[in-house]
Amino acid sequence: MSEKIIDKNMIKEIDRTNRSAQAVLKGDVKGIKRILPFLGPAFIAGVAYIDPGNFATNITAGSKYGYLLLWVVVLSNLMAVLIQSLSAKLGIASGKNLPEVARAQFPKGVSIFLWIQSELVIIATDLAEFIGAALGLYLIFGIPMLPAAIITAIASFAILELQRRGYRSLETVIAGMVMMVVLAFAFQTFMAKPDVVSILGGMVTPRFDGVQSIVLAAGILGATVMPHAIYLHSSLTQQRIVGDNENEKKKIFKFEFIDIIIAMVIAGAINICMLVIAAATFHKNGLVVDDLSIAFNQFKSHIGTSAAILFGLGLLIAGLSSSSVGTLSGDVVMQGFINKRINLYLRRAITMIPPLAIIISGVNATNALVFSQVILSFGIIFALVPLIMFTSNKNIMGALVNHKITTIIGWIVAAFVICLNIFLCIQTFI
Repeated sequence: MSEKIIDKNMIKEIDRTNRSAQAVLKGDVKGIKRILPFLGPAFIAGVAYIDPGNFATNITAGSKYGYLLLWVVVLSNLMAVLIQSLSAKLGIASGKNLPEVARAQFPKGVSIFLWIQSELVIIATDLAEFIGAALGLYLIFGIPMLPAAIITAIASFAILELQRRGYRSLETVIAGMVMMVVLAFAFQTFMAKPDVVSILGGMVTPRFDGVQSIVLAAGILGATVMPHAIYLHSSLTQQRIVGDNENEKKKIFKFEFIDIIIAMVIAGAINICMLVIAAATFHKNGLVVDDLSIAFNQFKSHIGTSAAILFGLGLLIAGLSSSSVGTLSGDVVMQGFINKRINLYLRRAITMIPPLAIIISGVNATNALVFSQVILSFGIIFALVPLIMFTSNKNIMGALVNHKITTIIGWIVAAFVICLNIFLCIQTFI
């Protein structure tokens, strides 16, 4: 793997996956089995789309405005499909991840700046995910936040250890954790008994209700389009399955696109369920809930203890899985932008310091989650703009270079996301 130290387990898995993929590319495998070697990368990157920051924005949006902003969740996921497909395509076409391409294309000073800002963004990401998982333990088991944070740290190390056993083990566990979140919110949605007609209307009718609804829409977008997921996805596809020629690379991308669609549909469904449950439980009863601890207690009061536990369980699992993905992203950006790396466990330990400090200080967990999303909004431009630039460059991409219409849509999406995040920052601080 490009400029990376990998162990024997990883080498064996890469060889095994490549052999399976080559059989597919040659037409020796038929049916649903053709997709299997290509599944996995988008599920790991897609975990970023269901992190605790999404819980905070979606629950608040649903309680304040009911089903009004469901269309924003749908739009966010459509944009996520485009962005993650560009990232995956860059890795397949160039054999390099986004930070590596940036280091090759930009002056050294620019690469160092991009590395510093990306590390700050990943720390903010880890803050949201770490606090979210600790909060989940606190809500379910009543464990105080500091001991819960220590348990979260131990669990995140255990998940990270899976990478040493090969990426398939990590992908399988992450996918399993995502499916547990899906089941948790599916049961919650069933118990909340939402209005189906209102759900459909909210999903297809773009509208706002005052400035605050626009702020929340920006928050939903900011919590969905994550910079570290853009960096990571290109790394997950860069040497996983290698095409011998341009035609094979095109075929590989077609299969990886299926992986992206499946992962983004699942992530979108979870986000939709979060907002729908809040609308059916809180907005319907005239409650405005913008604190996850209060949301947990209100779920218990209105639709039962089991629904509240499922909510806490979803928060815990999402936080744990996302925190491990954030650590992997940190390894990618450091290795890519400045060609340096540190032990993955040391990185995990360092990134735990800010959330532990915040938990010790007694800051409200939900407020910390919201603030982390504001920090994340600053990093989007530095990941998204280079991604569109590079995937529009034929010298880098070859036959997988963006079509003109893809590039145009990409720049429109970038401008839209950046403007909304600037608006979110202004509203947050002013």
